[in-house]
Amino acid sequence: MGWLARAIVRLRYGIVAFWIVAAILATALLPSIEEAGTGSLGELVATDAEAIDAEVRSHELFLFPLLSRTLVVQRDPAGLSPAAQARVVRRVAALNADALPGLEGVAFALAVTNTLGRPPFSRERSTTAITYLFFPPDIGRVGRTGLARRFVERHVNDPEDALVGITGAVPARAEQVEVIRDALPLVELATVLVIVIVLALHFRAVAVPLVNLLAVAVAYLVAVRVVAVVGELAPVSVPSEAEPVMVALLFGAVTDYSIFFFSRFRRRLAEGRDPCDAAVETATGLMPIVTAAGLTIAGATAALVVARLGFFQAFGPGLAVAILVALAVTLTLVPAALAIGGARLFWPGAPAVPPRAAALRRTPGRSLRDARNAVLRVPVRRPVVVVVAVTVPLLAAATGVFRLEVGNTIVRGLPESAEPRQALREAGKGFAAGILSPTVVIVEGEDVVERRRALVRLQRRLAQVRGVAAVIGPGQQPLPANLGAVFSPTGDAVRYFVVLNADPLGSGGIGILERLQSNMRGMLRAAGIPGADVSYAGDTALSVETVRKTEADLARLLPAATLVVFVILAVFLRALVAPAYLVLASLLGLAASLGLTVYVFQGLLGYDELTFYVPFAATVLLVALGSDYNVYLVGRVWTEARRRPLRQAVAVAGGRAASAITVAGLVLAASFALLALVPLRPFRELAFAVSAGLLLDAFLVRTLLAPAVIALVGERSGWPGRGLKRRAAAAPGKAQAQG
Repeated sequence: MGWLARAIVRLRYGIVAFWIVAAILATALLPSIEEAGTGSLGELVATDAEAIDAEVRSHELFLFPLLSRTLVVQRDPAGLSPAAQARVVRRVAALNADALPGLEGVAFALAVTNTLGRPPFSRERSTTAITYLFFPPDIGRVGRTGLARRFVERHVNDPEDALVGITGAVPARAEQVEVIRDALPLVELATVLVIVIVLALHFRAVAVPLVNLLAVAVAYLVAVRVVAVVGELAPVSVPSEAEPVMVALLFGAVTDYSIFFFSRFRRRLAEGRDPCDAAVETATGLMPIVTAAGLTIAGATAALVVARLGFFQAFGPGLAVAILVALAVTLTLVPAALAIGGARLFWPGAPAVPPRAAALRRTPGRSLRDARNAVLRVPVRRPVVVVVAVTVPLLAAATGVFRLEVGNTIVRGLPESAEPRQALREAGKGFAAGILSPTVVIVEGEDVVERRRALVRLQRRLAQVRGVAAVIGPGQQPLPANLGAVFSPTGDAVRYFVVLNADPLGSGGIGILERLQSNMRGMLRAAGIPGADVSYAGDTALSVETVRKTEADLARLLPAATLVVFVILAVFLRALVAPAYLVLASLLGLAASLGLTVYVFQGLLGYDELTFYVPFAATVLLVALGSDYNVYLVGRVWTEARRRPLRQAVAVAGGRAASAITVAGLVLAASFALLALVPLRPFRELAFAVSAGLLLDAFLVRTLLAPAVIALVGERSGWPGRGLKRRAAAAPGKAQAQG
């Protein structure tokens, strides 16, 4: 890397100017992620799911739909007046007759009230009314929400109507987009402030955080535009709703690498080097390490292509592209700025040789004793004790993974004040919780409609499944005519409208439907229609499949990402043993962070479940970012092992790297912790999981566990290479000659 470092320093002014101009032109000429529209959190559902096929099939077989994701909720705890309930029915009739101007886009409407108050379907009597709005497939999320809003503003405006608001998956999705868009500037500002404060305190300098902010700004402005352009050309995207995650990743990663550059550059200046020479030496030494670190993040996130959910397939490579851009900026802009600024970067202080480094130069023979500090003394001298002392609590924290429950929190994850969440809460007071998103069960068979008694028996058995609040089906249609709501006009299909007694998108609703599905074959035999085919449609059925596919994706992704990280470490270290135990240490930290997240949210905070994609996203980020520190720490150890025994190298390299790794870990953890400023439950869960994992990694895994394991395994860490053995054999004589 020496020639490249010298070229960067020689062209330093041109490089800084190039990146500033590139950021300006990219911002002015290229589309943003939102403008490109290359991704959507809506793709978090399995678009090839059987539940979607069943929903399409339901439209084909029956005369009108029974599933709606846009609902209008009215509720008066004192009771809706008869006039208000009558208006609900009249409005629906007018909508279905196309008698409401400006609302022709609403294909169909259906009203449900709890007038009869029959439990468990109803929890109150005559207090709540729900109007389901149905739309043709060519009207998107924005159009559906707009039509629902127009309907409410024009026609549900009588004070006695007791309007609560609009809810359902579609309005909740629209609300989620707005919340993220409003919170993103705050996340960016808070992240910038944290970075400035931490760097200013650590380096006791004014210019250092400013240079870092320049690198962060350039990397972010260029990366988001490059990702948007690539997303228009290939299936690569970072959805605008997930942009806060990219902010945390880019800001944190660029700052981490900058800290490594600043720390080593300051040391070189303190040793009396010329600024340009110091910049060249710093870049030459760090470029391989930072490149390998960046490639591990890019490779681990790019491994998401093995996922089956479209969101992850595009999101992973999108993050990889962003990290590669950030890597290019860091490797060129930062060394150039170091050469330009020199010692002035550390004003008002001055570069000083750290006491340990000075002692090491004065008395090489005493380097082990001088390099040890309170943190690293025990891992080197008592590696077995440290391995046990660190591993046991991490394993204890990891036990929380076995209690993990997941669900879809698209509505309940919104802020308390959000209209869709308020409407969901009020509707759940008047009806069973599943009323907002019932499940449609479709039973198909030749002339199955003629078997009315068997179908009614099946309905009774469905209603007896634990957790089912109500079932509407053949039992509510005694007429022989096939009206198209329950019975298919073809006579070959019947459908049941199943209302669950739990949140239909939460782990409770998912569990109820899974129980119903597992019992279905037995219920069909008992009812007398054993040969019928059954399919399930609705948000709960879709959530069941999406959760299952997310779990399957995780089972594919974790080995793929781990393999990518292992290969990069193996190439970088020219060894197989060290990469193996370093990856295992990262996985242990990952399991501990996920377990802690479960204990905090499902235990301490009393949540029923975590958002289903949070463990998945946290796994990807922690595998990638944990390996980042692996590269930096072990790269330093391998370098020191060229001139001293391995245990001594661990202590010396660990002592020199500990400060940079600690500060970098704090900055990166803070960057992800600030995602909690987005007032959405999934972001807060992800913020805790990733920041906790990064802190565990920085303060336990990298500072204690990794050095202890390296010291314990010894020169065998370099197998099958022989470099560590040769260096270990040569080191004593070399050290004696130096002495």
